[in-house]
Amino acid sequence: MSEGGAPDALLAEATDGSRRALGRLITIAESGGPSADALDRAMVGRPGPGWIVGIVGAPGVGKSTLTGRLAAGAAGGRPAEGAPRVAVIAVDPSSPLTGGAILGDRIRMQGLGDPRDVFVRSMAHRGAAGGLAGAVPIAVRVLGAVGVEVVIVETVGVGQIELEIIHVADTVIAALSAGWGDAIQASKAGLLEVADLLVVNKADRHGAADAVRDLEQMLDAGTATALGPDETWRPPVLTTVATAGTGVAELWTAATAHRAWLIATDRLARRRDDRRRHEIGRRAIDILAREVDQRVAALGPTAAAATPEEAARRVVRQVRAGGD
Repeated sequence: MSEGGAPDALLAEATDGSRRALGRLITIAESGGPSADALDRAMVGRPGPGWIVGIVGAPGVGKSTLTGRLAAGAAGGRPAEGAPRVAVIAVDPSSPLTGGAILGDRIRMQGLGDPRDVFVRSMAHRGAAGGLAGAVPIAVRVLGAVGVEVVIVETVGVGQIELEIIHVADTVIAALSAGWGDAIQASKAGLLEVADLLVVNKADRHGAADAVRDLEQMLDAGTATALGPDETWRPPVLTTVATAGTGVAELWTAATAHRAWLIATDRLARRRDDRRRHEIGRRAIDILAREVDQRVAALGPTAAAATPEEAARRVVRQVRAGGD
């Protein structure tokens, strides 16, 4: 094992099937800073995952169990040599003491089968907006670079602010549960705006049929976006009982149909181009914010003679000029 953390060596070991090396790479991605930058440079030109699936939904809808079942089905009993075919990034709440992922080893994730077939990594939320951890994009690139074909990203479950998933996933599955709430709540949460598939989990409970009916009515009212002749994707509404595995195969079949549609309409490439630009823009803003903070901290006594607006404009001019 390359404990020194040389990215190329770790990438080679992870590609050959070293879980320890793959875990180390994800840790580097989470740590940020120069080491993460070096890792990102080492992955330039390497392939990304063939498919990235996002799973969103409020706490309590059974996302983790559903994620485990989908991951096991996607692995499909593949012989466990080399890198695993499927990986799960599970974004968890952060410990207020350590900042680490509270749910740790995802013990509530059911149905994974042979652990060699699926790589599971919990990632602490750490207050990032949109239900994701900030390191998710680079972690996804790491998994693709070592040969993982399917990456499933489960968001933290923050309800109404999980829209950031559209900047990571190719296909977004929004999970609800029977009795979760009426169609108005679904609309408020933005689920119908980001979801490519809608699934009512815990469908063996009272109210599942009502939830399906409400969602279908909202779609009938024009929520689905018309993209032109032969290019309209209407999110299907499916039902599952993830604890029993019921309906999971049908959900995965619908998800693969969405992927086929993305490819046939050239939207997969366009989505990924949009995501790349979004990440570049977000990182540029982060860099500028750090530079602004440094220059504001360095303001001398003369700043007291200026208005906050005047001082702010001076800082902007300094950042633009790249000098003092």
